[in-house]
Amino acid sequence: MSGYRLRVVLVGWGAIATRVADLLAQRGSAVEIAAVAVRDASVPRKGLPEGARLIAAPEDLADLKADLLVEAAGRAAVPPWAAAGLRFGWDVALSSTSALTDAAVLAQLTALAAQHGGQLLIPPGALGGMDALSAAARLGLTEVRHEIVKPALAWRGTAAETLCDLAALTAPFTFFEGTARAAADAYPHNANSAVISALAGLGLDHTTLALTADPDARLNAHRIHAVGDFGTLTMVLENRPLATNPKSSEMTALSLLRLIENRTSQVVI
Repeated sequence: MSGYRLRVVLVGWGAIATRVADLLAQRGSAVEIAAVAVRDASVPRKGLPEGARLIAAPEDLADLKADLLVEAAGRAAVPPWAAAGLRFGWDVALSSTSALTDAAVLAQLTALAAQHGGQLLIPPGALGGMDALSAAARLGLTEVRHEIVKPALAWRGTAAETLCDLAALTAPFTFFEGTARAAADAYPHNANSAVISALAGLGLDHTTLALTADPDARLNAHRIHAVGDFGTLTMVLENRPLATNPKSSEMTALSLLRLIENRTSQVVI
């Protein structure tokens, strides 16, 4: 694969996409950002990768040659952009996995991947150990509980504000407990990881999700407990928030970086 450079389309140019692009450049990865998709291509964007085209509609992909489309633009971007990439036979990696709570969207994208020979890739995002959870699910799981704990003010701008005074909390407050599907629907920008753990394990309707605001927390924490025929699995991961978006974790960008770089690596872990 000497000299080979993976051609990637980034959908979105927010905190996660820009962080991924910066890390790829810093590391000298064998990757070329062929295009960046945004809502309005007439508005100049700072820091675009050298040579990347700025596009605004899925139809603009038609004359691009690419290997991988990476979505990091929010739930609404998933159906049109992922479908377009899969129709070209590209692999598609999703950051906004909450879109997959819509069974019709998941069915459409799965069918397109099968029809055109691509893959729909679900990176672990802010999580770790999803390989172990997915492996355990093949033998059978009886319970998966996933708790997401973030600094209280990281939940600003969400429905949590209607359930408590985030600024006045003096102790951890669990404001949601229910299924992964319900969590991702109610908190789509904060609970994408709920969909990831659910798809890896018991599914969206049988995975228990708890969302907690902690005034003393400084990191974004994920606590996952699974029980099944394999035994018991417990994982705790504490991530630094992205400096430019406290609702997202640094690990989310690193997870996409790893997925992209693995496409050009001779040894993949």
